Amino acid sequence: MYGVGKNPRQTFIQQHRRQALAASAAGAHPMSAHPMSSMAHAIRFLSIDAIVKAQEGHQGVPLGMAEIATALYTRHLKFHPQDAGWFDRDRVVLSNGHGSMLLYALLHLTGYPAFPIEEVQRFRVLGSVCEGHPERPHDEPNGIEVTTGPLGQGIANAFGMAVAEAYLNARFGKDLVNHFTYAFVGDGCLQEGVGQEMISLAGHLQLGKLVLLWDDNQITDDGSTDLSISENVAERFRVAGWHVVELDGHDIDAVSAALDAARKDPRPSMLACRTVIAKGIARLQGQRGGHSGRLFEEDAQAARDMLGWTHGPFEIPADVQQAWQAAGQRSTAEHQAWQARVAALPAAERAEFERVMRGELPAHWQQVLLDYKQKALQAPPAPSGIFISAEINDLLTPVLPERMVGCADLEAPTSHKRGLTAFNAQDRAGSYVHCGVREHVMGSMANGMAAHGGVIPLSVTYLAFADYERPAMRMAALMGLPVKFVFSHDSIGIGRNGPTHQPVEIIASLRAMPNMWVMRPADAVEAAECWELALQHQAGPVSLVFARQSLPLVRHTHTADNLTRRGAYVLHEAACGPRQVTLLATGSEVLLAVQAREQLEAAGVGTAVVSMPCWELFNAQDAAYRQSVLGTGVRVGIEAAVRQGWDAYLGIDGGFVGMTGFGASGPADELYKLFNITTDAVVAE
Repeated sequence: MYGVGKNPRQTFIQQHRRQALAASAAGAHPMSAHPMSSMAHAIRFLSIDAIVKAQEGHQGVPLGMAEIATALYTRHLKFHPQDAGWFDRDRVVLSNGHGSMLLYALLHLTGYPAFPIEEVQRFRVLGSVCEGHPERPHDEPNGIEVTTGPLGQGIANAFGMAVAEAYLNARFGKDLVNHFTYAFVGDGCLQEGVGQEMISLAGHLQLGKLVLLWDDNQITDDGSTDLSISENVAERFRVAGWHVVELDGHDIDAVSAALDAARKDPRPSMLACRTVIAKGIARLQGQRGGHSGRLFEEDAQAARDMLGWTHGPFEIPADVQQAWQAAGQRSTAEHQAWQARVAALPAAERAEFERVMRGELPAHWQQVLLDYKQKALQAPPAPSGIFISAEINDLLTPVLPERMVGCADLEAPTSHKRGLTAFNAQDRAGSYVHCGVREHVMGSMANGMAAHGGVIPLSVTYLAFADYERPAMRMAALMGLPVKFVFSHDSIGIGRNGPTHQPVEIIASLRAMPNMWVMRPADAVEAAECWELALQHQAGPVSLVFARQSLPLVRHTHTADNLTRRGAYVLHEAACGPRQVTLLATGSEVLLAVQAREQLEAAGVGTAVVSMPCWELFNAQDAAYRQSVLGTGVRVGIEAAVRQGWDAYLGIDGGFVGMTGFGASGPADELYKLFNITTDAVVAE
């Protein structure tokens, strides 16, 4: 299809170069055989001019995918720039986020208010909305769906958006929710492991409204892709059950026809668009330097000469501007019709749909948790800390139908399915996604769900496997997405599975992540309080960390107030005299602190116990409150994990009872004795 010979890529590049030179020699605009080529050139030259002015950037993607983007935005995409957050818009993810000028050019040309030409001219300038990589706004939608840059995360986010759309379509019907998710994709996205996990799971779930547009230029930053891969990439998609079309990515009509076919096919679609990287820059096109090699004014002028673009920097001719503005208004009638359908809903249905769209919790949702807190005081403890979370979530199922749970092949030991049914190719109404052993994509899927809106995503696995999810967790924190990362098996308390599954260092590493709440409840009462706060929190993700072993009650008196709200609180004050010692603990070790206090108090040492389920919330309190909780005198921290981070509360001279290295394989009670995490050790400290 792309020529014969030993190097099809070079044949393809030379073919397009000959076409451009021949057209130029004949006095015609190169690549002008198609009436929409000038619209693609508008993308190219906005990108070239912005990168030249910034003196840095990645031109390979916007120059190579200009025709692909033109076909999508002018003929297929459902969007409305004046309502960037329109709930039933098609979603577009630039997974190859280094090529951000492609997205910025499109948002400017189609009329998104946040992207005037002045912002494009400030590309990569501090404070510009046109940042080095696309950044999802933390306030009003502006056309950027997700923050991308770490390759592979974007396509996995797009997968999550497609899952959310399918679930909400099943719940509310196609008149209210019926849209596609498109992703621009580079080679790096498909080489990262998360990409293969996405390919496999999306194919299994048959997400027919997910369409990938692959910039198949056979070049990475190091050079030709044959330096590092030799498989047939398109075939990876075929064997996973995808609809695949291989085509010339510089042929607007071919791209459009492939998009038509993709929209009709019940399978997810991969359009393998063969392209020339940095097309139009004679010095760099088709080469590794085309990725992000420095562009100079001479390159810009040479491109103008080769492509017949006679307009100055950042100058778009009126007819091209009008054509792009018209493309931006192509869905106006659909937008108005959708608004009319929403307005015509019965009052109760409309209120529920709009509540879900806004991401608001229903009235009186907290009553379930308040009732649970009271009942927990009389109920026998659950056999496992994670089962407390499972029980709470099961009670929330009828209250929060927008909640979706993804779990990585751990349904039985984490127990968060219960009353939920599976989301699969046959039943889109299910809200439990069996992710298989794919933690990487599970976390990124949850991010995509949250970014899509209308869904409260939970991602459930063992804490030891949080590192598989870490790229997604970091991106959730960066974007401020309200994802709930739920973890079980939080310490050496898991016992005989041994040190590979005993996450002694991971809690500390999660606490180091900006904008991430880490919650480790001590019992069922604190668990209910943590879930209340986590569900209320909309400005970022939460890691809820639960023990495998049982968590006996440490709170025995009901309080309507959420004590966890302040991050840490005095569970027991010194009773036998002034406070001399403060024992600070989290999770399963709070009980150890309570037991140690009994011994110290009996010995006449005034001892307080402080439960610290969420350091991030405690750090946000005023200094007077923090001091009142921490007290003066001796402080001892107790956690079956490493000490890192504790010194902020303990001081240089504070004591710590916990782990100093990895765990071991053995029964949990024996491990606690082996590593000296005992009541006697606390008293001695």
